[in-house]
Amino acid sequence: MEQVTNADFERMQQLHAELLTANKAYYQKDAPSLSDAEYDALLRELHALEEAHPQWRRADSPTRRVGAAPLGMFAEVHYAVPMTSLDNVFDAAGFGDWFARLRKGLGRQEISLSAEPKFDGLSVNLRYVDGALVQAGTRGDGQNGEEVTANVRTIRNVPLQLLGGDWPDLLEIRGEVVIPVAAFRRLNEERSRAGESPFANPRNAAAGSLRQLDSQITAKRPLAFFPWGWGESSLPLGTAHSAIMRRFSAWGFEVTPYLKDMRDLAECERYFSEMQELREGMPFEMDGLVFKVDALAAREVLGFTARAPRWAIAYKFPAHEERTVVEDILASVGRTGVITPVALLRPVQVGGVTVSRASLHNQDEVDRKDVRIGDTVLVRRAGDVIPEVVLVILEARPPATQPWRMPLRCPVCDSEVLRLANEAAHRCMGGLYCPAQRMGAIEHFASRKALDIRGLGEKLVRQLVEHGLVHSVADLYHLNEAALCGLERMASRSAQKLLAEIEHSRHTTLPRFLYALGIRQVGESTAKSLAVHFGDLAPLLAVTVDALQDVPDVGPIVAEAIVHFFAQPHNREVIAALRSAGVQWQPVAPPPGGCFQGMTLVLTGSLESMTREEAKAAIEGAGGKVSGSVSAKTRYLVVGKDAGSKMEKAKKLGLESLTEAQFLAMLSEKGS
Repeated sequence: MEQVTNADFERMQQLHAELLTANKAYYQKDAPSLSDAEYDALLRELHALEEAHPQWRRADSPTRRVGAAPLGMFAEVHYAVPMTSLDNVFDAAGFGDWFARLRKGLGRQEISLSAEPKFDGLSVNLRYVDGALVQAGTRGDGQNGEEVTANVRTIRNVPLQLLGGDWPDLLEIRGEVVIPVAAFRRLNEERSRAGESPFANPRNAAAGSLRQLDSQITAKRPLAFFPWGWGESSLPLGTAHSAIMRRFSAWGFEVTPYLKDMRDLAECERYFSEMQELREGMPFEMDGLVFKVDALAAREVLGFTARAPRWAIAYKFPAHEERTVVEDILASVGRTGVITPVALLRPVQVGGVTVSRASLHNQDEVDRKDVRIGDTVLVRRAGDVIPEVVLVILEARPPATQPWRMPLRCPVCDSEVLRLANEAAHRCMGGLYCPAQRMGAIEHFASRKALDIRGLGEKLVRQLVEHGLVHSVADLYHLNEAALCGLERMASRSAQKLLAEIEHSRHTTLPRFLYALGIRQVGESTAKSLAVHFGDLAPLLAVTVDALQDVPDVGPIVAEAIVHFFAQPHNREVIAALRSAGVQWQPVAPPPGGCFQGMTLVLTGSLESMTREEAKAAIEGAGGKVSGSVSAKTRYLVVGKDAGSKMEKAKKLGLESLTEAQFLAMLSEKGS
């Protein structure tokens, strides 16, 4: 029995890590690493294990969360009413079980439902004050999203001012931003002609368009918005979902014409079948229908699970499947160094689309499915968007096939390939040198929390790389005005401003420099810990895994990543070139003890006397650490104006809170 228990615990930890990685890929990078069906299967498995072993359920479990934290390049938006996710069902039996639970929960047989297409796009929250659009944010983790107001304003069917006059003074409308299938195909054709990578699917195209730093780019994309719900409202919106959606239409929103009311299970199944037949001709990608209890009073009775409402369900369409042959398996190196096995397939039509490649995700997935070159496989476009190899048809396997293995050296730069103990992915460790990672490495090096080279964005980095002007980050310090002026939209004044920024970045700090190197597992906080502990770069170049574990918050996995990074000759060459180019810093002196020495603090709400970054710096200067979430390890919660849900959680845990005045007094009294 103990062996089963231990196996269950280990499997839960593995599922937790895989799902969090998939969440980050899907919500932050717009580059899904798992198919919808695969993700749902893993999530169901984790949920079942958590039900069997509730003592091992983690507070940050993907079954309690939606998506991933917002990217740092966008401002953060907080939602007082969380943007929850939906549970999924995949067949009539599963839908019937959900309908039976509704009947049991409400104590009656007849239940009014509304049904609408589950469009495959990016969920957003639109905030209106006095009828005017004042803010737009992505779903993010459900509690906090990324502000994309300027980009949403370019979507032509989003009302900037609500029509009529019976809307609440404060209103949040939630819905899906999508791109038409035909427009998606045209966009990819244009990107291919321009030498740019095509988007994987319409959802990625919509997400990538909405999360542009330049709203003029978003304005050129044919995006559309369809509302499906609401968040905060200063007044009740009505008593039924269908009636509220009609109000949205009157206020200027384009409500899907496929929204339909129904009362029994048979009617729901008929509508599902009708829409399944129509989906190939739909102008937008859809991977199922969403069924919701119509009456809001009934929703209140049914309530929520940890991550989703009990009164709604996503009923997914069956995925399309076809047989084909794996002609080769390539190790593809991504811009973050992740090496992904990619199956090159004999081209086959799947759901009306020609499929010739499919991601095999990682070595574990290749081993689990035992995919080999020459195999006949079943390929599915799960959710109509992501090609995946479902299974190998073993009886069709040719003789003498060999299992596929991840290369030990990077196929692009010949650096070491490493897989850390807590990750499914293999990575090229030549991050500063590898051509496949060049753009990502330069963008990270120039980012705000690294060397903060303003004006050096993605588009300019692409030009620098494509014109052969920059092969590694060290080459930035050898650019000149003449070379820069040869680039698109780069006049003399712009070139001079960029060169001034680059010159300014030569004088930095050791924590910023370490963070800028892009070492796997080394974020801003770990970079500071390393700088304080070692004082300078030289000791880190020769450090051992054991010695690194003396650093606070550095465990064996992080230590291994650091040692392997500095062991790569190419990385050391780039670092030496940076030093030769004049990049310098002062050695770091150990900080004196402060009033928050060894403590973890959490900030919530806005402070009047300082910004969030200034408060964080003050805490770190006083020996403390700032966390983004409340836990049993939190010593103090610093509470500012408009504090959010963190305050409630702190109260439940019995944690001590500090007002802004108390916080400032502690800093002042201890001379920190």
